[in-house]
Amino acid sequence: MGILSDLRRGARQAVMPVLLSALLAYFAWHAIHGQRGFRMMQLRQAQIGQAEAELATLRARREAAERRVAALRAARLDPDTLDERARAMLNLTQRDEIVILYPPGGRLY
Repeated sequence: MGILSDLRRGARQAVMPVLLSALLAYFAWHAIHGQRGFRMMQLRQAQIGQAEAELATLRARREAAERRVAALRAARLDPDTLDERARAMLNLTQRDEIVILYPPGGRLY
């Protein structure tokens, strides 16, 4: 009877630490692997980095397009740019001009 009561008392004393350890393990696992855990944070930071790189590329393309459009505005019209675009759109050249053909995918603009 002494051994059995010692086992019961030891089991009662061990229940609370075991439950708290299981609870701690549950929260620790979710802090690392969960939907808002450490690994997802790293993944999201990588996605943010890729999105920022794409944004920088798109901003550069937009600024280049804005510069081309600004050169064609009436307030400060650049005759060379106007002549170039008119010739490209109408597919015209003069007799003394040299024509450089681009491959189908290699556009100038």
